[in-house]
Amino acid sequence: MNKVELLGRLTRDPEVRYTQTNNTLVANFSIAVNRRFAKEGDPVTADFFNIVAWNKTGEFVSKYFKKGQQVAVVGRLQNRNWDDQNGQKHYATDVIAEEVYFADSKKTDSDSANFNGTFGADASNAGSADTSDFETTTGNDLPF
Repeated sequence: MNKVELLGRLTRDPEVRYTQTNNTLVANFSIAVNRRFAKEGDPVTADFFNIVAWNKTGEFVSKYFKKGQQVAVVGRLQNRNWDDQNGQKHYATDVIAEEVYFADSKKTDSDSANFNGTFGADASNAGSADTSDFETTTGNDLPF
C-alpha cells in the first residue's frame, strides 16, 4: 500500500506548468509539516515535502492555495531519478496529490486581514443551517 496523509502549511505559492507532450496541467508546491514531538526546550522542527498535483487537482491548487495556508494532502509517494548535464545521478521523492483540502480553522472578523478570501460555498450562509429537524440524543439512544 502506498498512501500518504499530510497536514501542513504551504511554503510558497504553487507553480503551474503544462507538459510538452499533451499540454497537461501540473502544479508543484511544498508544505512544511511540524514534527509531533520535540525535546523539551528545543524549538518545534518541521519536515518539508514536495507535492505534485495533476489535472483538475492541480487546477484547484493553482487557483486557491497560497503561501502560508494550512492544507491537507492525501496521495502517494513516487520516486524519480535523472542524470544532469555532468552525468551526475539525482534522486527525488514526491508526493503525488490525489486529494487536497483546506485545513485552516474558520476565520473570525478579527482575522479577516490575514485571510485571502472565501473558497468553496458561499460564506454568507455559514453557520445558518436549519437544524429544526434534528433531535438531541444521549449515549443511551445510540444503536451501537
